[in-house]
Amino acid sequence: MNTSGLARRVARFVTAAALLASLAGCNGGFQGFGNFGSSTPPPPPEAAVEPEIPPSIRPEELVGRYGLASFHKPDDRLRTEAAARGQCKQPYVINPGTSGGVVMHLADEATPQELRVKGSRSGKNYIGPRGPAGGEQDREIVSFDGRVLITRFIDKDADTRYGTMVYVRCGPKA
Repeated sequence: MNTSGLARRVARFVTAAALLASLAGCNGGFQGFGNFGSSTPPPPPEAAVEPEIPPSIRPEELVGRYGLASFHKPDDRLRTEAAARGQCKQPYVINPGTSGGVVMHLADEATPQELRVKGSRSGKNYIGPRGPAGGEQDREIVSFDGRVLITRFIDKDADTRYGTMVYVRCGPKA
């Protein structure tokens, strides 16, 4: 091929590229050949990750030994607290985690793991794995006065099976 033939080919290619670029401008921007001429809008930008909201309960406040019991009917709460106190002979231990959380069990998990104490815009606190507060594996902290911790599982199935959990601190108040 001679140089003038090559020059014509390059000129045709540049002209075709310019034409494609100008047509792509009519469609909201060049999106590659796969979407050329498509009236489909570009995908929405990824949602911004919300910053973590600090909890009103610090993880170290939860660390300790607890008697544990649960109830399904709110009328059983006082009786359940008394039953939990009686479990201090075999306490449920909440240990501090290595990265600022607490070591507890997730629903249906035999091995405890480090969980986060998470705050929310609503002012509620949650205990669960990394992720947004109120996630399916979280439990809501219904109340905590330094001595009695009451939680409920967010997952409806776990909540139905386990009920509202009552942890009564064994020994003096933290």
